[in-house]
Amino acid sequence: MPRPAAWSPGPQAPWAFGAVASMGEVLASVPEHDHPVLPAFPNAKASAVLIALADGPQGPEVLLTRRSWELRHHRGEVSFPGGRLDPGETPVAAALREANEEVGLDPAQVSVHGELGHLNTVVSRSYIVPKVATVPERFSLRAETMEVDRVMWVPLAEFTRAGTYRSEMWGIDGTHRLLHFFELDDETVWGATAHMIVDLLCRSLAVS
Repeated sequence: MPRPAAWSPGPQAPWAFGAVASMGEVLASVPEHDHPVLPAFPNAKASAVLIALADGPQGPEVLLTRRSWELRHHRGEVSFPGGRLDPGETPVAAALREANEEVGLDPAQVSVHGELGHLNTVVSRSYIVPKVATVPERFSLRAETMEVDRVMWVPLAEFTRAGTYRSEMWGIDGTHRLLHFFELDDETVWGATAHMIVDLLCRSLAVS
């Protein structure tokens, strides 16, 4: 990861280690209404991602992908299925389309419940709308495009295990920003994806 020379450890996780939310608690915490798409800076690229959830043996699991190492940008990073909005396309339509194109998830099997807070990214100058949805089961999915080289279902409980989460402050003075990291067994989740997972966990576990 492109860690800058100026950085320092950030705060501890705001949730209790081992905390687990049920699917009902997760969905109850997600606002149903759509917020206006209002990028924070000019020429931001409007995007949407699908945070697809399914029940598993350890509770809710979330669908994640790993971007190909052959890409020029964000290669090898763990992310949610998603991408740019086409002209005239809604965030819901874009999220469902991208999930179908990337991993073959059938939009007819997806129930969209709401969305998390919108996110502006500095490096890629993207404006991301995270749509939270459920599917009836953990479908066996595979990469359908060269942009993806791994598809996985990860229990939300894995993100709250002791030693999994850490945060860092990048930059100094007025340029510093908080970055979140999850060290899973064989992947590191960070950047915008980790930010959205933190948002989901804080809402689900009623962390103020």
